Amino acid sequence: MSRLLYPTAAAWRAAPKKRALFFAMSGLGKTHLSDMLRQSGEWFHYSIDYRIGTRYMGEYIADNAKREAMKVPFLRELLRTDSIYIGSNITFENLSPVSTYLGKPGAVEKGGVPIDEFRRRQAQFRHAEIRALLDTPYFIDRAEALYGYPHFVCDTGGSICEWVDPEDPGDEVLSTLSATTLMIWIKGSEAHTDDLIRRFDRAPKPMCYRESFLTDCWERYLAESGLSGAEVDPDVFIRWTYARAMAHREPLYARMAQNWGITVAAEDLADVRDEADFNEVVAGALPAR
Repeated sequence: MSRLLYPTAAAWRAAPKKRALFFAMSGLGKTHLSDMLRQSGEWFHYSIDYRIGTRYMGEYIADNAKREAMKVPFLRELLRTDSIYIGSNITFENLSPVSTYLGKPGAVEKGGVPIDEFRRRQAQFRHAEIRALLDTPYFIDRAEALYGYPHFVCDTGGSICEWVDPEDPGDEVLSTLSATTLMIWIKGSEAHTDDLIRRFDRAPKPMCYRESFLTDCWERYLAESGLSGAEVDPDVFIRWTYARAMAHREPLYARMAQNWGITVAAEDLADVRDEADFNEVVAGALPAR
């Protein structure tokens, strides 16, 4: 559908301005690789999740914290008189304010969010992530014009595949990204999948899903468990959903790579130690000529 920005290995190696974008399930090294390239001094690191949290959802996050603080009489008075300020401290390394705001659907007394509110926040995140992805060309230009970085890496969130149609040649997000970056799918193995499931089971974190997938999982879980929405343990539900989400996303990532980019095995990137190693792994995934 879409021509690669760097059609051959030789074109990639010779490019004076390299522009790469990583997509994969969370936990497969996108941020680690992006940070490694940034530390080389020649790469600008654009984090989609950071952009979401600071530009597009920052007000939602802060207002939610203020809403909780307003329940405390002492803090309520201070907020009403502008005597204190509440904001989120989002960094590349700490994006928890975004996931905390998204929450997990289920019983409020167990830390959950009512399903209708969860859906509302999911819709907010969807809008924010699409906007942040479409900001990529702007940041490519900004990185070079303002800071003088010749190279650029975009570190996307795991949910990118939820908002695009890899089979649509006119998909706005994929058309924009493939025209300005080399889209690289970091493909995990079965061992990686098993490890991610074990890690998620130990520390389940909020995720974002496309509406149809969420509805199907929610209704099936209620039917199988015999619980009402207000009785669902939020951690149990998202653990139950996680493996299904991975199976749902894998073919979407694969079609994104087939139609709009390239595939690199996570094992091949595990041994990357510097920019030179990275460039060779990418070159190896591109046509020789």
